[in-house]
Formats: sequence, structure tokens, C-alpha cells
Amino acid sequence: MFFDADRIIAMRQMIMANDTEGREAALAKLLPMQRKDFESLFGIMAGRPVTIRLLDPPLHEFLPHSVDELAEVAKVSGVTVETARQRAVKLSESNPMLGHRGCRLAITYPEICRMQARAIFEAACAVAKKTDEVPSPEIMVPLAATAREISLCKQEIDMVATEVMVETGVSISYLVGTMVELPRSSICAAELAEEAEFF
Repeated sequence: MFFDADRIIAMRQMIMANDTEGREAALAKLLPMQRKDFESLFGIMAGRPVTIRLLDPPLHEFLPHSVDELAEVAKVSGVTVETARQRAVKLSESNPMLGHRGCRLAITYPEICRMQARAIFEAACAVAKKTDEVPSPEIMVPLAATAREISLCKQEIDMVATEVMVETGVSISYLVGTMVELPRSSICAAELAEEAEFF
């Protein structure tokens, strides 16, 4: 979804940004692309529930490794090649499967979660206006290990859902849940269930 040629550039700009404003500017480029994806998906599913997993991979997976490719990223992002290289090194992880990814990214950079939530709800509202089939999004918070992680992400999602429904005048019923995919989440499933509306 984010690795397509037209999206990876904006994704890399977001990663290279030094502040929230810079990340939000890059995410604004991704918003219409995500919204279009979800409109298509909701249209195809015709009112049936659709589970959408929020951004999962660690950020370093979106960055290239060769010097030439890093030079391209630096140029597009308005930073030096050395800055791009240092950012890539800083983001690399020894154990990326359990590292800074999934809901932990959404907590560190809530603007990513907000952009995806806005794309989901704007798409759902647009499809509801065009058709008789009101979409039923089920938003999956990825790699949650604690109820608090779900709660923090859910607060962002609920805030954006309310904003979009007020803006569009369309009401969308939705769920926020998670996948029980970590050893800890298996052991603490009862705790997670206090926040998750589905597993």
C-alpha cells in the first residue's frame, strides 16, 4: 500500500521530516491515495464488514540502502545525503519484528494514525453518500501488547471519526480492535479485551 512508486516518495519524506509539521505535510500527500484505496474497498464490499490493519512495518523498511537511492531520498526530502544516511542508521533495528512498529509507531507519531483514520472515515462517508450500502470498518490496531496501546490509538481514531462524521453529516458504525499476535497479548488477552472491540 505504501511501497508503490507514487507513494514511497511521500512516505520517505514523512520519515525524513524532523517535526510534526513536516510529517503532516508528507502525510497530506498520502491521504488522498489512502482514501481512494478505501473507497474502492468499501465499494467492493458493499456494506459488509471490512477489517483494515493500520500501518505495521517499522519505518526503516521504507528506506533504501544503496548510496544512490539514499541520495534520491535526500534530494526529494530536502536534506543532505549524510542526514538521510544517519536517519536510516538510526531507524534500523536488530529485532524489527518486535521493535518500533505497529501501534508503537502510531503512539510515537499519532499523525500517522490520524491520517489513516481520516482516509478510512472520509472514504466510508463518501461511499455511504454514493450508495445505499453503508460501510462497516473494523480498524485493527497492529501488534498491541497492552490495553493502554489500544486505548491510545483508539482515542486518536475516535477523535478523527467524530470530526469526519460532523464534517460530512454521515454516521458510520465502526469497531476498533486488534490481532492477538504477540506472546504477551495471548497471555494478557483479557486485559486487551477491555479496550479491543474485536480480536
